[in-house]
Amino acid sequence: MIVTVQSTGVSAADVIAVARSGASVSSAADLGTTGGDVRVEISPEAVEAMARSRAIVDGIEASGRPVYGVSTGFGALASTSIEPARRAELQHALIRSHAAGIGAPMPREVVRAMMLLRVRSLALGRSGVRPVLAQGLVDLLNHDITPWVPEHGSLGASGDLAPLAHCALVLLGEGWVLAKDGSRIAGAEALRAAGLSALDLAAKEGLALINGTDGMLGMLLLAIHDARHLFTMADVTAALAIEAMLGSDRPFLPELHDIRPHPGQAASAANIHRLLQGSAIMDSHRDDLAHAVQDAYSMRCAPQVAGAARDTLDFVHTTSERELVSVVDNPVVLPDGRVESTGNFHGAPLGFAADFLAIAAAEVGAIAERRVDRLLDVTRSRELPPFLSPDAGVNSGLMIAQYTAAGIVAENRRLASPASVDSLPTSGMQEDHVSMGWAAAKKLRTVLDNLTSLLAVELLSAVRGLQLRAPLTPSAAGVAALAAVTPFAGAPGPDIFLAPVLEQARSVVAGPSLRASIEAEIGTLR
Repeated sequence: MIVTVQSTGVSAADVIAVARSGASVSSAADLGTTGGDVRVEISPEAVEAMARSRAIVDGIEASGRPVYGVSTGFGALASTSIEPARRAELQHALIRSHAAGIGAPMPREVVRAMMLLRVRSLALGRSGVRPVLAQGLVDLLNHDITPWVPEHGSLGASGDLAPLAHCALVLLGEGWVLAKDGSRIAGAEALRAAGLSALDLAAKEGLALINGTDGMLGMLLLAIHDARHLFTMADVTAALAIEAMLGSDRPFLPELHDIRPHPGQAASAANIHRLLQGSAIMDSHRDDLAHAVQDAYSMRCAPQVAGAARDTLDFVHTTSERELVSVVDNPVVLPDGRVESTGNFHGAPLGFAADFLAIAAAEVGAIAERRVDRLLDVTRSRELPPFLSPDAGVNSGLMIAQYTAAGIVAENRRLASPASVDSLPTSGMQEDHVSMGWAAAKKLRTVLDNLTSLLAVELLSAVRGLQLRAPLTPSAAGVAALAAVTPFAGAPGPDIFLAPVLEQARSVVAGPSLRASIEAEIGTLR
C-alpha cells in the first residue's frame, strides 16, 4: 500500500495505515491495525507547493527584513535579531533545546502518526521549507525508523514542540531512536544503518518542524478509530448481558427512539434489538410480564448512554477532519509573499475534543460494569448462581473480575477530569495560555484501553450467564460469543486462573473476529 501526501493533505485512514503499518493484529494495543506494510510518498504537486513557499522565504532572507522565526529568536526572544551568518545555527539550536522531553517513550504508532502529519503540514506549502525536509521525514517512515519521543514535554502550546523536536533531532543525525526491543539507539547509528544522511537546516526550517498539533491530532485520530469499534462492541456485550439476565428487548424498539431523535441513541438501540432476536432464552420469558415490569437502568438505558457517546464521537470526528485540512504552523507563508504570525498551533479544539471523548468513553465503561455487577448478584440476576459459579462458597466465580472492573471504572473517572482546563503559562509569559491537548489525547488513549478491559469483563460474564441458561439456546450473537470465548474460558465449574482468560477476552473485544462472526449472521452493526 502506498500513501501519497498531497498538497491538500492526507486522510484519517492514511494516518491509521501508516501509524499501524506492520503491527500485530493479535494485540489489543494495536486495535484496528492494518497489519500490512505501507510506504509513503509525496506528490509532485506538494513538492511544487513547498518549493514556491521556500522561494518566498529565500526572498525575505535576501531582503534582510525582520521576520519571526526567519531572522529573529523564538517565543519570548522574538524581538532578538539574528545575524544572517548564524540563522542556520539558530534552527539547529532550536531543535536541540526543544528536544527536552522526559519519561518513557511514546508508542511507535503515535510517533509514526505524528511524523506523517508533520509531512502533511509541510506539504500544504505554507511553511517555507525545502521539499528535502519533508522527504527526510518520509525516509524515516519508509525505513521504519521511529524516533524516541518521551511522554512528557508538550503543553499543546505552540503545538507539540518537544515531541516534534525529538523527531526532528533524528533528521539531524542526533537524538535517539526506538529500537524493536524497546531500547533506544543513537539517531546517527539508525541513519547510517539505513543508508540515510543527516540534514542541515536552513532559515525557518527548524521552527517549521516543531510548530503544530501533529502529536495530539495523531493520538486523537487513533482514538477515534478505536472508539468507533469499541462503542459497537459495547452494544454487543450489553446485548449479551441483557440476554443472560432475562432482560426485555422491548425498550429497544425503534418507535421508542424515534420520539427522542438522537442519532447515536437510535443506532445503539437498533444494534441491541437486532442482537437479541432469535433467542430461545429471550422467548422463554417474553410473555411473562410479572417476570420484570421494568429492567434496571444499566440494561434499559444502554442505548441512551452508548448513543450519547456515539454522538460525542461524531463531534470529535468533525473536529479532527477540520484539523486535517488546517495549516497549523507559525509563522505561515502566504502565497502573496507575506509571512504572518498566527495562533493556529494552539491545541484547544483538539484538547476539548479529547476530553469530551474521554468522558463519554468512561461512561460507556461505567454502565458496562454495572451490568457485570448485576449478573454476579444472586438477588438481581434472575436465578443465576452467585458470582456465576455453580458451586459458590468453595468457589468465588467471577467475583474478583468485578473488583477489577470497579477499579478500572474508578481510574477512568479520574482520567475523565479534563486536562484542557489546566493551563500553565510558559516562555516568560509569552505563551501565557496553553491547551494541554497532548495530555488530553494521551489520557484518552488510556481510557479507551481501560474500556477494552471493561468490555472484556462484561463479555466473559455474559458468556458465563448464557452458558448457565442451557439447555436454552441463545441468539446468533450469543452463539458467536460462546464459540469465541468458550475455547479459552471453558464451561462454568471450579475456579480457574482468571488473568489469562481476561487477557484473551480483551483480544476478542479489540479484534475483528467476533464482530465479523455476528455480522455474518445478522448483518452489519452500526
